[in-house]
Amino acid sequence: MEQSIIISEHLEQELAVAISECEHDKLFILFDETTHRTCWPILQHYVGLRTAHPIIIQATDTHKDIAALAHVWEELGQHGATRHSCLINVGGGMVTDLGGFAASTFKRGINFINVPTTLLAMVDASVGGKTGINFNGLKNEIGVFSDGRFVILDTVFLKTLDEMNLRSGYAEMLKHGLISNDMMWAQLLKFDLQQPDWQELKQMVGDSVKVKQHVVRQDPHEHGIRKALNLGHTFGHAFESFTLRRATQPDHMPLLHGYAVAFGLICELYLSCLKTAFPTDKMRQTVTFIRQNYGTLLITCDDYAELIELMHHDKKNAADSINFTLLSDIGHIKINQTATDEEIKECLDFLREG
Repeated sequence: MEQSIIISEHLEQELAVAISECEHDKLFILFDETTHRTCWPILQHYVGLRTAHPIIIQATDTHKDIAALAHVWEELGQHGATRHSCLINVGGGMVTDLGGFAASTFKRGINFINVPTTLLAMVDASVGGKTGINFNGLKNEIGVFSDGRFVILDTVFLKTLDEMNLRSGYAEMLKHGLISNDMMWAQLLKFDLQQPDWQELKQMVGDSVKVKQHVVRQDPHEHGIRKALNLGHTFGHAFESFTLRRATQPDHMPLLHGYAVAFGLICELYLSCLKTAFPTDKMRQTVTFIRQNYGTLLITCDDYAELIELMHHDKKNAADSINFTLLSDIGHIKINQTATDEEIKECLDFLREG
């Protein structure tokens, strides 16, 4: 059954319809601490959610781990969930990833509905069926492909986001523009992230989701063209895991996913110029936008070996080669590209030049 994606105009009504179409004997609703504080006071008054049992996990990607997953399973079990129950995931990508994985594995799978509250979750994490947790210091190391029955996108939540989280989600939209067409890419580069036009952003979110849906429908399990969605992610996941490893140290924060992808796009567009003749002027325009809106990544040449080692651990890569999705132009996708360690180091040098 194909996932239904709803661009919301009336959240209570649309959520009620989604719940009614998911067979359920008991209803559960998953939050992290942040969305429980900001969203539950609104949602708890919805008629369809009055009997829902809330489950709360700690916020941020550092808690997208097996301990939080076990807590969700325990809450489901202790409060009488059966294989006919339904879980609603309300939050960012961390919540929809972990909640989707918990639902997909509890009793061999129960229905779930995603209500993403961040831009990143709306255009990326909650759509496309990827669920999972971080494990052993690696991003999304354990997981399954599993679609929620419904994804309800209500952009009213975006006004509650801080600037960094808005930019984080926007990086995935920029990636969708790069793999789509010149018109979408150009609109994304012109958009003012400091003073967002919320109505325009709503339209752009809808367009961005359509790009991902179109790709996922063609290749649900990432055997071919779905790898287009990995643009920026081979470097990006390495940057993310690199900073996650250091998050236990004082004054070290893990890099937000979208910031990691933005820096990954710089590297992979540069690599595209080197290897697949991507137009230099379009690379420069995109890199300028990223540097103006995302700043710089603080790495040194002493970090290169660890970053390359992390790329080898990425699920997309074989033990002896590192796989990239590159472009020969906007919308002209070249999957299954490889690069030498020296070429990867050249890309990292270019990133640091900013």
